[in-house]
Amino acid sequence: MVEGLVFRGRGPDNMKVEAGSLSIPLPSPPLPPRASRLVCLVAAILAFLLGVAVGVTLPLVLARSPISAPLALPQQQQQVEDVVEGASMVVEGGQGITPPLHTWAPPVANSHTPGGSTSSSVTVDSVVVNQTRWGGLDHDAPDVEEGAALLVDEVYWGAAVEAALPKGFPDHEVDDWRKFTRRQAVVRLQEGCGRMQNRLLTFENGTQSCCRYRQNYDQIQGEIFSFYLSRLLGLTNVPPSALGVVRAGAWQWAGVGGQLALAQWAEERPVVMTRFVEGLAPAFIPTPLRSSRRRLHPLDVEERDPRDLAALAELAQWSDLIIFDYLTANLDRVVNNLYNMQWNPSMMEAPAHNLARHAASGLLVFLDNESGLLHGYRLLDKYETFHASLLQALCVFRRSTAEKIRQLVASRDVGQRLRKMFGRHEPDLQDVLPPIPDKSVKILNERLQSVHKQISKCEKMYMNS
Repeated sequence: MVEGLVFRGRGPDNMKVEAGSLSIPLPSPPLPPRASRLVCLVAAILAFLLGVAVGVTLPLVLARSPISAPLALPQQQQQVEDVVEGASMVVEGGQGITPPLHTWAPPVANSHTPGGSTSSSVTVDSVVVNQTRWGGLDHDAPDVEEGAALLVDEVYWGAAVEAALPKGFPDHEVDDWRKFTRRQAVVRLQEGCGRMQNRLLTFENGTQSCCRYRQNYDQIQGEIFSFYLSRLLGLTNVPPSALGVVRAGAWQWAGVGGQLALAQWAEERPVVMTRFVEGLAPAFIPTPLRSSRRRLHPLDVEERDPRDLAALAELAQWSDLIIFDYLTANLDRVVNNLYNMQWNPSMMEAPAHNLARHAASGLLVFLDNESGLLHGYRLLDKYETFHASLLQALCVFRRSTAEKIRQLVASRDVGQRLRKMFGRHEPDLQDVLPPIPDKSVKILNERLQSVHKQISKCEKMYMNS
């Protein structure tokens, strides 16, 4: 021990330190190597025993305590739900989309990624991938009694499946959209909404629309009259659509005259304004319809898990889609996949063209129907084999759709009804766009009869067995 030393200097924080009298112990001589190892071994054993004691006794104490960790789980679960609800989905080759900034009343989806070609896994012309719940597409799964029948009268979807179907686009939203497009000025045109001269329109309140422009009338007629036919059949899967006319000097287009010139849109041309739908994801062809022996019959439904109502509701929508596409001879959707199998055998595994699934509700959205009723009818010699194969594969139907088919076959007035809808909804455009041609009406009536025969054949095959 050394005593009486005086120390002056700076400490570790550069502060002055002074000590007048310090007692500094001299270091003890080191332990022998064997003694040092013995001490370490004893210390390790004591530490191990202490750890075991704590690990055993502490859980026993906590188990008797009235306050336990599970009480925090509901709050954690709510945080996870909040994150999922506001999260953006990411599509292969694409990027997340933020929620919309503008809406109109009633709500309209208006935040979109124009041009489906930006994503390798989405084949519709205009699709947004965003998990934001929206207006009429929001749909809660119903409570279904255990053992509820999936089919009634053997070939019709049962009440449980019908109750699980998303409601789609109701009539009042279609009317609201038509009124909206006539009262709002266009403030921007930009490329997007698929191929050629289509443009993404932005209205003055921020709402957006995919606007279809064509040099000929056929595809404009096909788009709008296919939409009217979907309403006659009670199918609510086609987004609201309305006609407009390009007039650079009119109040609605006055702010985008230069953009109209860049788009090379001619004056006095009819266009179809279709409401955007957000929250869409690729839709895939159901497994029973993919193989060369494709079929959707009662047995294929009965083999399904009755608790998976979401999957069954999607199949029910496919039964409507097959009928709708057969009637219109739409060759830009599933027939597109069938036709391209000659070059790519795995095409039936790819997403269906011009079809999307609303992520939140499960609604199948039938997009871009411009080939229907006119263009598709002219190409029946080439594609009818594919159309017929899909119809013949179907033996399960929605009863409401079958009843609409029967009514139209019995009355043979589908042409009159479509022309009446055109006159009622677009009274100012009768001189701008021709009505559906007589030849198309004749073919449509023939195809309605073919669908009716298929329904009757399936009823005889299964209801009497």
